[in-house]
Amino acid sequence: MPYVSSADGTEIFYKDWGSGQPVVFSHGWPLNADAWDNQMRLVADRGFRAIAHDRRGHGRSGQSWEGNEMNTYADDLAGLLDRLDLREAVLVGHSTGGGEVTRYIGRHGTSRVAKAVLLGAVPPLMLKTDANPDGLPIEVFDGIRAGVEADRSQFYKDLAVPFYGYNRPGAKVSQGVIDAFWLWSMQVGVKGALDCIRAFSETDFTEDLKRFDVPTLIAHGDDDQIVPLVASALASVELVKGATLKVYEGGPHGLAGDFEREFNDDLLCFLTQ
Repeated sequence: MPYVSSADGTEIFYKDWGSGQPVVFSHGWPLNADAWDNQMRLVADRGFRAIAHDRRGHGRSGQSWEGNEMNTYADDLAGLLDRLDLREAVLVGHSTGGGEVTRYIGRHGTSRVAKAVLLGAVPPLMLKTDANPDGLPIEVFDGIRAGVEADRSQFYKDLAVPFYGYNRPGAKVSQGVIDAFWLWSMQVGVKGALDCIRAFSETDFTEDLKRFDVPTLIAHGDDDQIVPLVASALASVELVKGATLKVYEGGPHGLAGDFEREFNDDLLCFLTQ
């Protein structure tokens, strides 16, 4: 399996499909690169090179004790782009992966980047503060930490339901999607999982978003029960110059069903513009 070594020696797993302009996918917590398989195949079939990595601590990447925070996540992504010498890349980040993409641009700029996509992404800041009253209170994230610490297997099974909007009336529930979410989540080391909760909830990406200078699509479901629309996409689009906002009516946080199909269409359209 292909790996790149990060600055501290942590091995970062990645998948590399197809050829053409690179589209680099960053996954959400607590998943791994496999969560992007449908989109990777979609773009590779249409003449793009699809690349996705497992964030450190997740999936098949190394489980480092230190470095489970946004600066290092972004530097790991930079190491991947540098090692593969990717140019004119389109960076696509979902949820925590959207934070990773945002911090990458904030720290490393856009010399290798042509476009960016933030889907259900955590920027600019998830945590409620005096300056960010629309965020979620710290008790929400403390509850996530408590669930992971007490019985992470059951917690992940339970989390998959609101993640994909399966608790909504009339939702078409896929046990297979829930099982896949649980399988990917159980591959995360508990230290990395807990550290990442702090990273995605308490990192302020405001200044990073102001550094975006490439075409950017900000996409979000208006029924996202994990990353609220108001404190994320609606705030981010005000900070990224010229960004395009797409809000999916009834869309949940996780890619599934009609929401996934609609996003796929928008992704292809954005890539070929």
